[in-house]
Amino acid sequence: MNLQKLAWKPIFMRPEAHDAGAPILEVAGLNVRYNGTMALEEVSFHLNRGERLAVVGPNGAGKSTLFKVIAGVLAPTTGQVKVAGGSPGRHICISYVPQRTQVDWTFPTTVAAAVMMGRFGKIGLLRRAGRRDWEYVRECLSVVGMTNLASRQIGELSGGQQQRMFIARALAQEAELMLMDEPLTGLDVPAQEDIFRVLETLRAREVTVMVATHDLQQAAERFDRVMLLRHRLLGLGLPGEVFTTANLQQAYGGHLHLIQADNGLLAVSDTCCTGEPA
Repeated sequence: MNLQKLAWKPIFMRPEAHDAGAPILEVAGLNVRYNGTMALEEVSFHLNRGERLAVVGPNGAGKSTLFKVIAGVLAPTTGQVKVAGGSPGRHICISYVPQRTQVDWTFPTTVAAAVMMGRFGKIGLLRRAGRRDWEYVRECLSVVGMTNLASRQIGELSGGQQQRMFIARALAQEAELMLMDEPLTGLDVPAQEDIFRVLETLRAREVTVMVATHDLQQAAERFDRVMLLRHRLLGLGLPGEVFTTANLQQAYGGHLHLIQADNGLLAVSDTCCTGEPA
């Protein structure tokens, strides 16, 4: 997946108006069938503006599928997703950050140019970015501490820098809902702390953030609510309410191992689910 594909929707679709009285995200009766199996089944929930939610579950449990449906990248089989009261496919306020392994980091572009892609929905494909747009991009890079890396090729970035670049792109897009699929995987503790410091900036701007993670302790300590998912929604709420023994056994089966790593409590399963697209 290259960066241009991540930016296609805002260019070609008329933006959807927001319903100020609606939750930023509503999911109702969502079902997604993939290759003859159910990737998601009867998933329903809603998020309020400015909330930070951790989505936890084993590999193949439907986390990436859920994010793609909310972003409008993947169509549901049945059910409904509404972003600020409208269809996700026509919203330019959604920023979707896939797993780093799904991004083509050889794509020939600089950090500043990649962040500018977030402005496409505001300026349009046929207009050239103006001075104010580039000033806004520089401001977004400053927020995430990457001003000095503006001219660097994206393939030369570290994992943490890649994630901060995507957050800068979301800021340039003026996103109100940000979906981050396992952004902390493979990052050391200082890089993870950098990401959380930037996420606090998003909270101050009332940006709603959903983050997929395998780290139960981090999910419990750093997020407002947690979601436990294995094709179905097994729990959504405060960590103490969701991370019960019964729920975790239902999510991970008898193969759940909790490992105390340097940067948190990791849930490790030696099996994976099936039915989720890559």
